[in-house]
Amino acid sequence: MVTHYPSAPISCTEVPPNAGQVSQVTAADSRYAYSDSAIHVLKNVHISAQLTDDFLELARNNTNNDLETCGVLGASLKEETFYATTLIIPKQKSTSSSCQALREEEIFNIQNDRSLFPVGWIHTHPSQSCFMSSIDLHTQYPYQVMVPEAIAIVVAPTDKTRNYGIFRLTDPSGMNVVKECEENGFHPHRDSTDGRPLYEQCSHVYINPNLRFEIFDLR
Repeated sequence: MVTHYPSAPISCTEVPPNAGQVSQVTAADSRYAYSDSAIHVLKNVHISAQLTDDFLELARNNTNNDLETCGVLGASLKEETFYATTLIIPKQKSTSSSCQALREEEIFNIQNDRSLFPVGWIHTHPSQSCFMSSIDLHTQYPYQVMVPEAIAIVVAPTDKTRNYGIFRLTDPSGMNVVKECEENGFHPHRDSTDGRPLYEQCSHVYINPNLRFEIFDLR
């Protein structure tokens, strides 16, 4: 199934956004406020203001049954800015605390046909708070290896303090810890050698009300 918001998809923004319309994501929680932007200059990533709401609607049945749902974000790159123009909901296997994409070649084919970058992923925590679990950190790692700007969006509809967050592994701190970790499933990670957190709230992401995106529901 393919749907679009708000109408036929475009490769970027149809109307250049006014500065007052596009809002930058900031760290609402000081636990995730660390930024290593001085080490790595990241390209900006624009996501639609409608993205999380539409994803939650697609995930509603799973959420009602306490099952996670995951999706993959594909982005075009224009003038050194990523625009997340595609949301792919793959075939998947879910539990209340995990979600595994199946038949990943279908994801690749969509991204390849449209020359999209794998700029990140989105998933629900149907009955947990908004944070990155150890499994989430390992899922995020290959995205950031491929695209340093890649993001992980966690949507937690039952979290009364923050119902979504946009995160990334700190680089090099979190990236090095996850790279060297050989454990599977839920497990504690060692502290980074410099004492910095393993992940942070993104500061290079902008909420864009003009950005149109296409949804592929492959389930």
